[in-house]
Amino acid sequence: MSNAYLNPGLPQPVPSPDGLDKPFWEGLRNEQIFLQRCSSCHGWQWGPEFVCHHCLSMKLTFEQVAGEGIIYSYERVWHPVHPALKEQGPYIVVLVSLPQAGDVRLVGNLLGDPEQKVPIGAGVRAVFEHHPDAKPAAFTLLQWQLT
Repeated sequence: MSNAYLNPGLPQPVPSPDGLDKPFWEGLRNEQIFLQRCSSCHGWQWGPEFVCHHCLSMKLTFEQVAGEGIIYSYERVWHPVHPALKEQGPYIVVLVSLPQAGDVRLVGNLLGDPEQKVPIGAGVRAVFEHHPDAKPAAFTLLQWQLT
């Protein structure tokens, strides 16, 4: 994909073999974020599990959340962590807290200038990076952009 944030050649994300995170990946393809929520205690969680992290209930569903959050932490990566990134650096990886989902945190790249200031607590919005021609299967990545 020509407008991908990072160089091609990285391992392709795939749903877990048990299919537990399938709603998350399908949601991204439709530019929506779905996270797990407990029907018993109403707690949110990520990554998906068969048991609630809060109350140990097994009554878990996926619910859509807004693609808005705040930067909890970040890392500016200067050295390649994979051979495909040999010629790329720096880039910024952010840990985004989603207040509307119990402050569950998701990881993604922060788009824009790789040397930009990254203020902790700054607002970000989701950006969906589609890879429709990827082999063996199409996928979408969740990236972030300052608001």
